[in-house]
Amino acid sequence: MAFAGVLKDAEVKAALDGCSAADSFNYKSFFKACGLSGKSSDEVKKAFAIIDQDNSGFIEEDELKLFLQNFKAGARALTDDETKKFLKAGDTDGDGKIGVDEFAAMVKV
Repeated sequence: MAFAGVLKDAEVKAALDGCSAADSFNYKSFFKACGLSGKSSDEVKKAFAIIDQDNSGFIEEDELKLFLQNFKAGARALTDDETKKFLKAGDTDGDGKIGVDEFAAMVKV
């Protein structure tokens, strides 16, 4: 698991179980359940780097779609609707992607 040493396996499992059905993903609930919302700024930045698969410095829509798979291989992809809502919630500057500061703000909500 990419988040080994940062997040507890049991919390990640609970977070993933909580959004296993299509259209049940809520980023606020997920970040709380997996324990990420309680992590330090540096740990949140590490999480961002894991999710930023192409190392562009941003999380784009295609990376958001596969967001849950960063936490567990084989986890479901987000639906198009979930992905668009997630992007809209995090993209505060309207550039169509989520930067590290935008991500950190989402996690700490």
